[in-house]
Amino acid sequence: MNFSEERNEQPQHKRLRDFKWWFRVSLYIVFLLVGQSTANLLGRLYYDKGGNSKWMATFVQSAGFPILLPLYFIFTPHAKSTNININIDSSKKNKPKFSTIVSLYIFFGLLLAGDNLMYSNGLLYLSLSTYSLLCATQLAFNAVFSYFLNSQKFTAFIFNSVVLLTISSALLAINNDDSEDSTNLPKDKRVLGFVFTIGASVTFSLYLSLVQLSFDKVIKSETFSVILDMQFYPSFVATCACVVGLFASGEWKSLNKEMMEYELGKVSYIMTLFWTAVTWQVSSIGMLGLVLDVSSLFSNVIGTVVLPVGPILAVIFFHDKINGVKFIALMLAIWGFLSYIYQHYLDDKKFKAYKTHLPQVSRGEVEIC
Repeated sequence: MNFSEERNEQPQHKRLRDFKWWFRVSLYIVFLLVGQSTANLLGRLYYDKGGNSKWMATFVQSAGFPILLPLYFIFTPHAKSTNININIDSSKKNKPKFSTIVSLYIFFGLLLAGDNLMYSNGLLYLSLSTYSLLCATQLAFNAVFSYFLNSQKFTAFIFNSVVLLTISSALLAINNDDSEDSTNLPKDKRVLGFVFTIGASVTFSLYLSLVQLSFDKVIKSETFSVILDMQFYPSFVATCACVVGLFASGEWKSLNKEMMEYELGKVSYIMTLFWTAVTWQVSSIGMLGLVLDVSSLFSNVIGTVVLPVGPILAVIFFHDKINGVKFIALMLAIWGFLSYIYQHYLDDKKFKAYKTHLPQVSRGEVEIC
């Protein structure tokens, strides 16, 4: 094939590549939105119907990792015979040390276990509507971490998003004595839930930025199997840590009684925990996929799309009250989310305009995409 024929094929290849990218990103978004909203709803259901074990609620957030095993067989990469020597040399050059990878998985697993435990405590002590709104602060924290760790631009719209989400959470802090939520817990417990949820948001934002940094600087690979590894092995470590916590705390002794006294019955108790575990894994695959294909900040932004869903589900299923302060906090959080989305739209528009003015290049030159 001569150079002119190669140039004629490039637009078609580019369209196909763009289509595949958008398909993957769209699929990851669906996984994240459906998984996260369903998992939060089931987590609140577990507590409301008689569940009391914080370590069990933490355990199911990572214990569903075995369902990922079939995906390894589906998405195992196969090297083309014509490029096998090049691929082997390239993999040897770029592949990080085994000890480095193991250390990363252990670190992320322990970080994930601590983060999940804080989320479990936050969901225990707060209504689903308040919990969902506080989780939106992940976007603000992630914007800051992305600026320092991932070279994310900090524009006026992103700064506006951070400020609005901070004000939103501050309003909820002022309003934490709301006595009309579904938990019916005293004020000091709700304050504790507020602290745990904010702490979990900070930790999870740091986790996302560090994962992106690991993809870029250490792993240096962009395949679905890499996403599976980053979800599977840290989840295994986190699950082991939760098992240790479950036995060390003594909560395992009350699990049988908890199941027998569960308001919806034993089968519903098991199914609630099972589907909570499954939906958290679905959500995590979507989240990590967006981190790899776009950025940790974008992944967190998409996660905040669930923000309006949480309070609505809380009103429908748990009879939470959306008072004036919560409504204002919700509007501010949505405004902050839209502010970032608009910045992303401007960046994408500017990038496309830049590409249309680029001269056509040969395949050997670096392509911006």
